[in-house]
Amino acid sequence: MESEPTRVLLAVSESTIRGYPHASISSRGAFEWTIQKIVRSNTSGFRLHFLHVQVPDEDGFDDVDSIFASPEDFKSVKQRDRIRGLHLLEYFVNRCHEIGVACKAWIKKGDPKEVICREVQRVQPDLLVVGSRGLGPFQRVFVGTVSEFCVKHAECPVITIKRRADETPQDPVDD
Repeated sequence: MESEPTRVLLAVSESTIRGYPHASISSRGAFEWTIQKIVRSNTSGFRLHFLHVQVPDEDGFDDVDSIFASPEDFKSVKQRDRIRGLHLLEYFVNRCHEIGVACKAWIKKGDPKEVICREVQRVQPDLLVVGSRGLGPFQRVFVGTVSEFCVKHAECPVITIKRRADETPQDPVDD
């Protein structure tokens, strides 16, 4: 009798430095760590689930003044965001297929920490892996950390993967 593969949920985000479709340093690091340290050569024993949470802007627009927005502007912004998220997930799905690991990927909108924990309840993975920027206490007060919230609230084991020191940008808040 063949056992079910271990389901690992990886929360991934886009780079704040390079923007879409580039994965953040923390997301790439968490993915590579998961492949090297958990999956290793047992590719058939795992199914990776990739969740990307898009954070809506306060008014729904990046640089468009919503006072003068037409209904078409809303449609194009939603379509643009969807395409950006798909390109980000494409990176991880392609890498999984290159190495032979089964995967699923999807996009949700909202507050990343809350959405990730809700998706953990829904999907019920065996493990959640999130990247961490490794912010200091002062920076965490102003920026907050998704990884700390998930460790406290996710209903499954959580592994946080810190960025390597040589990958930390000049401003550690960047990713």
